[in-house]
Amino acid sequence: MIADRTSFFGQTRPEFKAWIVDREFPEVHAKTIWSAVYLRGEGRFEQIATLPRRLVTALQESFFLELPPLAQERHSADGFTRKYLHSLEGGQQVESVLMRFSGRVTACVSSQAGCAMGCVFCATGQQGFSRHLSAAEIVGQVVHVDRVVRGSAAAGPALAKAGAASPHARHERLRNVVLMGMGEPLHNYDAVMQAIEVLRYPHGVAIGAEHFTLSTVGVVPGIRRLADEPRPVHLAVSLHAATQEERAALVPAARAWPLDELMEACRYYCAKRDRGIFFEWTLIEGRNDSPEEAHAVGRLLQGMQAQVNLIPLNPTSGFAGAPTRPSAAKRFQAVLAEYGLPSTVRQRRGIDVAAGCGQLAGAGTNRG
Repeated sequence: MIADRTSFFGQTRPEFKAWIVDREFPEVHAKTIWSAVYLRGEGRFEQIATLPRRLVTALQESFFLELPPLAQERHSADGFTRKYLHSLEGGQQVESVLMRFSGRVTACVSSQAGCAMGCVFCATGQQGFSRHLSAAEIVGQVVHVDRVVRGSAAAGPALAKAGAASPHARHERLRNVVLMGMGEPLHNYDAVMQAIEVLRYPHGVAIGAEHFTLSTVGVVPGIRRLADEPRPVHLAVSLHAATQEERAALVPAARAWPLDELMEACRYYCAKRDRGIFFEWTLIEGRNDSPEEAHAVGRLLQGMQAQVNLIPLNPTSGFAGAPTRPSAAKRFQAVLAEYGLPSTVRQRRGIDVAAGCGQLAGAGTNRG
């Protein structure tokens, strides 16, 4: 029986309710169990009051409540960033990040162990692909951050103490989830969308429909599928270059999905969903941060529902480039404004513990 168990955290609320009803228990128990696990952090079904003994036994035989074990935790000197290394079944490790901003907390989570996309400036891309994460493994990273923020004892005494360390902890809650950690979310589409459905549901983590952001290097079939399905996510597309040749040099996946096909898919998405896209641009000094490059971006995106997120390059051991200077970033923004394109420069968080964009590397967490 034990070998047949599956993670509770991979079940959507409707799926779990159906499991309850199929076993001829009142469906009210589904809400009781869901709230106990997600809101109170119960780690054992027998600890949940009012459940019939027969239901507890059935739950124990079908599900387990353990999260992916935490192998390491690192705190940034900025006081706003924490990085977690999670161990997975099979020996792989992935990282997630808790980021505090004014008035909100964001969890950045991984969707794969490693990545097959091979972006040259990304630590995950430099290590190659190991495997997809299950929906439960993705949810588990978010639940861990949520419990830290809540100060739940279920996350462990040390983590509960850490979660309460912030003077604002009593008023904080996890508000945003960004799938911008290790891996390409659209390469693991079904598990990612299953995880989002789990995390959306009331009486649990309950992330609002408008508070998920998925970042892709430009997996065209996934973008089109996302356009055709009413999924509650914001789409972010890693662009980094405005010509096919330059983009393929930075993002090898562009050889499979060329820039013109990517832009066609993006326009289709905007039209079908009537919503904009965040375009991410890693600013590399002397390579893609000139006013000429900014004009090329402006021409490429002009007329689209788009916002450009400018990300000064974060250091990794496998890429020799340097981040653009603040003055160059401001010039880049000024050019984009000429084309009516809003833009922001990403706040750099957690660089000292390699928790920044493009720095996550699983077992390589000690680097940086």
